Amino acid sequence: MRAHFDPGGTPDGLLAALHALSAEGTIGGLMVLACDANGWQPERLDPILRGCEIPLFGGIFPQITYQNQNHERGTLLLALGAAPEIACVRGLSEADADFDERVEVATEHWQEPAGATTMVVFVDGLSSRISALVDGLYANFGLENNFIGGGAGSLSFQQRPCILTNAGLLADVAVLARLPLRSRIGVTHGWEPISEPLKVTGARGNVVMTLDWEPAFAVYKRMVEAHSGQEMRAEAFFALAKSYPFGMTKLDTEIVVRDPLMVVDGNHLVCVGEVPEGAFVKLLNGTPDTLIAAARKARELTMPASAELAGPAQAASASYLFIDCISRVLFLGERIADELRAVGHDRPVNGAFTLGEIANTGDAFLEFYNKTSVFGILFDEAIG
Repeated sequence: MRAHFDPGGTPDGLLAALHALSAEGTIGGLMVLACDANGWQPERLDPILRGCEIPLFGGIFPQITYQNQNHERGTLLLALGAAPEIACVRGLSEADADFDERVEVATEHWQEPAGATTMVVFVDGLSSRISALVDGLYANFGLENNFIGGGAGSLSFQQRPCILTNAGLLADVAVLARLPLRSRIGVTHGWEPISEPLKVTGARGNVVMTLDWEPAFAVYKRMVEAHSGQEMRAEAFFALAKSYPFGMTKLDTEIVVRDPLMVVDGNHLVCVGEVPEGAFVKLLNGTPDTLIAAARKARELTMPASAELAGPAQAASASYLFIDCISRVLFLGERIADELRAVGHDRPVNGAFTLGEIANTGDAFLEFYNKTSVFGILFDEAIG
């Protein structure tokens, strides 16, 4: 994948980049990663996106990374040598939606792949049924693809259009892009349990109402204050909550992290992604060193691919794609630069800082994660 970065992040900058790339005539598709601070609105973006003749998919994120640096403003375009198959799944917050069926219908026009594929999935990160969508992807595609992607949206936690497609700028949807590329994916997070298990005794979608039959915020506040020595206030919830996610244990995967975002209705916790009623969760905590070490491990998990980078043709065809949680940026502060160096010390890393991460590793169940680093090596012989 060849990268083009517009630091201004303006609609005109996007339009100019699309014209320049279209004129080359060798681009099969585009992944577009934009920053929330760009301030894009559908009325300005939709004519540009609908006028683009290149297959396009992407999202608007709190931050992006270009060549190992994080950016709060700007637009990154990643050019693909072969055309992706793209589908859109709508209504990610609809309580009664059957996402097994919706994914099947959305992708029914896709052809049987001739070789290895990688599926990039971007979702509206503030939708309430993302895990149900991910289950629908697994039901339809199993582990025949590698998956990588994450949640788009804003740190204002106000849901608005944030998914980029040739149909325009959309909200409460997922865009699926199957790329005819080989890949290796590593997934880690670096958070450690600091509590005994708590039973989720009341939950609805991504809202946790009670833990061990007590109001969820009261339980969470008590545990966080005891560990941190700081007062937790609902009106400044995320300032302290960013250091204390929940963890759910699932078979054959790392602990799946759930990020509490805010308090609603007095004592309910809104998380990024569903927390099933009846599940058991533990309070987690970490340090900058454990998170950076985890990101390095995510890269190391892809190292069976390192032999494929030995020759010049293979090295030229390989790109690093890093999907990392925005709350890790908030937690690490200036040390996010250390995390980016840990995963990209030998070649440029591009990607997005997301509201939740989507991945599997080819041999483990597909999952929607929070506060997690997902590192991918994608091999694009068509552009190399």
